[in-house]
Amino acid sequence: VSLVESGGSSVNTGGSLRLSCEVYAYNVRTMAWFRQAPGQAREGIAAIWTGEFNVNSGKTSYADSVQGRFTITYDKEKSTLFLQMNMLKPEGTAVYFCAAAVRGLVGAQALGEREYPYWGQGTQVTVS
Repeated sequence: VSLVESGGSSVNTGGSLRLSCEVYAYNVRTMAWFRQAPGQAREGIAAIWTGEFNVNSGKTSYADSVQGRFTITYDKEKSTLFLQMNMLKPEGTAVYFCAAAVRGLVGAQALGEREYPYWGQGTQVTVS
């Protein structure tokens, strides 16, 4: 399994940014974005059930801190996970990671770090 993030940058408060994560994996059923600010624990912010042929396919989960501002999507044809981030705030400054799980996950469980065995290297987002 290989996950490669890109798209991190510096942006002004209130601005937008889109992160990408190229996925080279099989049997992945859930993918998520996490972020880790300096000196803080890694936080799950958005997840999506990417597995097919299930009632939960395509279902998304968001942390309260990003609900309504961030959107997670998965392009199956491109095998790429995206995170569209709007109305960015300074507290959004962090390293952003994509992660993959072989289990289908929804809700709070989908935002739990322990559920994800596969991780990208991270991409820096700075909001000022």
